Amino acid sequence: MNRTPSPGRFVGIDVSQRTLHVADSRQQAVSTVPNEESGHRQLVVELADAELVVIEATGTYHRRLAGALVRAAIPYCVLNPRQARDFAKATGQLAKTDRVDARLLALFAERMRPRACQPLSESRQALRELVTRREQLIAMRTAETNRRHQQRFGASVREHIEWLNAQLKSMESQIAALVRTEPQWRHDLRRWQSASGVGPVLGHTLLATLPELGQLNRHQIAALVGVAPLCCDSGTYRGQRRIWGGRAQLRRCLYMAALVGTRFNPELKVFYERLLSRGKPKKVAITACMRKLLVCLNAMQRDAVDYRPGALA
Repeated sequence: MNRTPSPGRFVGIDVSQRTLHVADSRQQAVSTVPNEESGHRQLVVELADAELVVIEATGTYHRRLAGALVRAAIPYCVLNPRQARDFAKATGQLAKTDRVDARLLALFAERMRPRACQPLSESRQALRELVTRREQLIAMRTAETNRRHQQRFGASVREHIEWLNAQLKSMESQIAALVRTEPQWRHDLRRWQSASGVGPVLGHTLLATLPELGQLNRHQIAALVGVAPLCCDSGTYRGQRRIWGGRAQLRRCLYMAALVGTRFNPELKVFYERLLSRGKPKKVAITACMRKLLVCLNAMQRDAVDYRPGALA
């Protein structure tokens, strides 16, 4: 059944492990419901006519609520906590409690009108969790590898590294198995890997974290991922351009892909060396290669074509 959102009704929900504090832009009171299935069922009934619901990202605690909102066709947005806190400071609100945060989220929704999140399918959500877990295991293995020469605990560390390697192998098998269940994912992955430097890790991360690929223009996709240089100018001052924000998990994978591309992709290698010859620092040149590779993948996805020589020229 289609619902017509009530104009002007914006809702902010502060999420914690056990409770949800709910603020409505049309009311002063803040209600509280449990962060469990019964509370979610109550909320989707009460918020059926909301124009937008804003939730602050809280790791895993908000995901079941987001799933309930998707199933009820209620538009929602998951907000970066830093953005929410900056908005609070801009309004002069320095105190922080669950009720205050809920009211500020409702005010943010009303004043800023953020774009509603694109609902994720259950399979894409499962893939995102597997890809995130894989990255966590790699981070743990890296930390343990840096400790492997400790004399007192060397044997324990080596044993843990072996266990982590086994877990990583299992996680990669689960990711590959899940991707095989989706014909469109298999097709997209094969298309992206036609570009030198793009391997399974970047491909799986693109599938999990960037459903917008191919739907935005080159400026928008670069800004979304966080590889677009941002200005820092004031008056006659011209500050150094820096990248900021975006999707850090994807950006880390893109960095490694660009690094490989500068060695094995002839066009990306020429572009990288040209930047170095102009005096650009290596990290700046690598970042530019990341942006160029991402823009190329975006165009490939938009036009449904494989990589063609000259696409990165």
